[in-house]
Amino acid sequence: MTNTIRFTPDRGAYVRANMWLAALAMAGAMLVLWLMGENAIWTGAIGGLAAIALRAWYLADEELAAVWDLSGDTLTGPGGRRVTLNRIARVRTLGPMVQIITTDGDKHLIKHQPDPARVVAEIEAARARGHA
Repeated sequence: MTNTIRFTPDRGAYVRANMWLAALAMAGAMLVLWLMGENAIWTGAIGGLAAIALRAWYLADEELAAVWDLSGDTLTGPGGRRVTLNRIARVRTLGPMVQIITTDGDKHLIKHQPDPARVVAEIEAARARGHA
């Protein structure tokens, strides 16, 4: 019997990622207004923050329910995603996320992880066991 390792999203990582996204949206909106010659560029900060806050609130249930399981030689994710470990070409971190790239070129994200380096290490260790 194989043990299952579960990668569940972390609410704190989700909030931090959206805070960074909000900061970028605020700066970007202010830059656009400045380039347009608008005098009240501060309104871009409000609009950027509101847009990302609404998006984060709307997507929170779905994003925080996206669980990935590593069992045996298969990584299983939301929406019926299945990747056998021998089809993984690359595993890397992208901020609080882990990107899986398959030999076919498919890309999958394990999002909002509190310790993405640990997720990479777990997947790489399972891959190494499969090749042993």
